[in-house]
Amino acid sequence: MRFGKRPILQNLKGELRGRAIGLLGPNGAGKTTLIHTLLGFHPPSSGTAHIFGRDITTDAKHIRALVGYMPERDSFIAKMSAVHFVRLMAELSGLPSDAALERAHEALFYVGLGEARYRSLDTYSLGMKQLAKLAQAIVHGPRLIFLDEPTNGLDPPARARMIRLVREIRDSGKAHIVLSSHLLRDVEECCEEILILKDGRLAVYCNLEEERKANRKFLMLETRGDQHKFAAAIGALGCEYALTGETRVKVVLQDGVEVRDLYRIAAQQDIQIRRLSYKRDSLEDIFLKAMENGHGGL
Repeated sequence: MRFGKRPILQNLKGELRGRAIGLLGPNGAGKTTLIHTLLGFHPPSSGTAHIFGRDITTDAKHIRALVGYMPERDSFIAKMSAVHFVRLMAELSGLPSDAALERAHEALFYVGLGEARYRSLDTYSLGMKQLAKLAQAIVHGPRLIFLDEPTNGLDPPARARMIRLVREIRDSGKAHIVLSSHLLRDVEECCEEILILKDGRLAVYCNLEEERKANRKFLMLETRGDQHKFAAAIGALGCEYALTGETRVKVVLQDGVEVRDLYRIAAQQDIQIRRLSYKRDSLEDIFLKAMENGHGGL
């Protein structure tokens, strides 16, 4: 994608199938431009993309019926009530008028605006406007929802409510989600896969679940009992370990040693394993590495 002579998106190639995909990158990386291009707002300068098998350059009308979009900026019509606005958005997405009105009421109740649905959107608080944007994005029952900065400007309670709704939509299995945000915490709480853009290129594609599984050799244990005796037995298996407190042990599992072996030793020595967790790179670690290392690929 070029604007004039300036390249905005370059050499983006790949295929995404996850339920919830996080789109990350610094300001100016091309996140919103990518969403707008996929939605058909900007014709690509070269190449194309497919959403559910349909080409964005030739099947834009069909794609609009399959896709919901929550924009970053407010795009309301002045003096219009929430229910009339959401109904209009449903009609533009292809629903008949009566069905659109019924679904508008349902969507506004779902996001928590049922009691305020007849109020003018001009009177809404920032948090309410964000919820109204979510309602119009889901009103027609899309199979894919683009959420562009859904928690932008929200206070902690409103942010928690928005994240809960996004996760409910994800877990319902009725729609896939692409969530664009500069807040790593939002993406980490909602998404299973991440795409990191840098200077309009793909810097990192990462499946967070696979990353977590890949790091399951490094364990953090919290125990109760004779910690030194327990640690010595772990060492006898060939595992590296370190005592980090009166109750905590760090363990690096060697090939052929499984977590069940640790529980077997603990049972033999009357040790309680109160907590076990796997160390993994945080999303912040992954993001910072992407900014340092430059461009990668799918």
